[in-house]
Amino acid sequence: MKTLATLSDDFLNRHFIGYNQVFDDFQKFAPATTGFPPYNVIDVDDNTIDIELAIAGFTPEEISVMVDNGVLTVESEKIEEDTDTTEKNYRYRGISTRSFKRSFRLAEYWEVSSAEFDNGILTVTLKQEIPEERLPKRIDIKSS
Repeated sequence: MKTLATLSDDFLNRHFIGYNQVFDDFQKFAPATTGFPPYNVIDVDDNTIDIELAIAGFTPEEISVMVDNGVLTVESEKIEEDTDTTEKNYRYRGISTRSFKRSFRLAEYWEVSSAEFDNGILTVTLKQEIPEERLPKRIDIKSS
């Protein structure tokens, strides 16, 4: 017996920021990534979304935030420490220091307004900026 897999809104909203319906270009969806770094997507208000990425162990200089052709990409090239030259003798090393690349496809009219790094959390703020000509407008009805 075969099981039909369903997609939840939660799954779609995690990977396609700003989309609220099934996508015309869904076939372009990339396969799941490694899950690093973990992140949250927070609705601040109707026109603002924050994406928080947990990237402890990195410095702001090692992190790159780019937007290209509707795709927000956060990545870092971490140079691995040579364990022979490190003064620390780790018994267990749970804080990841590997390089990463995490991408989010943005819906139309969503723009990155800021990025802030504090206490190991990178917060990227997105704002929806709909042009005036695309906003709904009321049409007056004339009667005779």
